[in-house]
Amino acid sequence: QVQLVESGGGFVQAGGSLRLSCAASGRTFSMYAMGWFRQAPGKEREFVAAISWSDYHTYYANSVKGRFTISGDNAKNTVSLQMNTLKPEDTAIYYCAATNLRDIVVLPTGYNYWGQGTQVTVSS
Repeated sequence: QVQLVESGGGFVQAGGSLRLSCAASGRTFSMYAMGWFRQAPGKEREFVAAISWSDYHTYYANSVKGRFTISGDNAKNTVSLQMNTLKPEDTAIYYCAATNLRDIVVLPTGYNYWGQGTQVTVSS
């Protein structure tokens, strides 16, 4: 089993920045990728960003490209999400995810481990 713990959520005004962090523990030696998803009230969980441990390739949703940056350290089993120029529509619960499945990393079904989530609220 793998346990994921997120930190860094909070409240910020539009245009501001937040940094989310996620630490993985447990059976992490076979991890293929880690990522971030978010879910706003009444909406489905959506992909935000991911990083592949094989080559540190990064993936971004179009809605956050150019504003968010994902980074991580496979040896330390950590991943971070730097969020800049935040918008009210970025308000959601943000979930860290990890996977040992060699599957599509931009879909929730590609992940088999999830954190409990951290709230991000952006005011206008």
